Amino acid sequence: MPKQQPTQPTASELDVLQLLWDRGPLPVKEVHAALSQERDIVYTTVLKTMQVMFERGFLTRESAGRKHIYAAAIAKEDTQNSLLDTFLNKTFGGSAKALAMRALGNYQTSQQDIDELKALIEKLENKDQ
Repeated sequence: MPKQQPTQPTASELDVLQLLWDRGPLPVKEVHAALSQERDIVYTTVLKTMQVMFERGFLTRESAGRKHIYAAAIAKEDTQNSLLDTFLNKTFGGSAKALAMRALGNYQTSQQDIDELKALIEKLENKDQ
């Protein structure tokens, strides 16, 4: 039975996607240079990761002379929503309240963040009326 490809990016793939979302289309060399600033990583590992991501439909690729320019083929917001849904369901039993309470209780929350959360809650309450 063939192994089914995961539908969500791995942690390494998310690192590549984050760069492409932030900076736009890049050749492998520039992705490798950026990732190398954060950790030791071999060029061929980055190349293979990006080739696999292209095959999985996470990236697009265009030829520019002798190099390939890769771009994100999946939207940042869609990816975040998918990963959040999976995390929320597996870790918090689908409870957004439990997730929010844990996040707010475990991390420093600025007054601006609290004000924005209050505005969101108010907006959600008004939407239900």
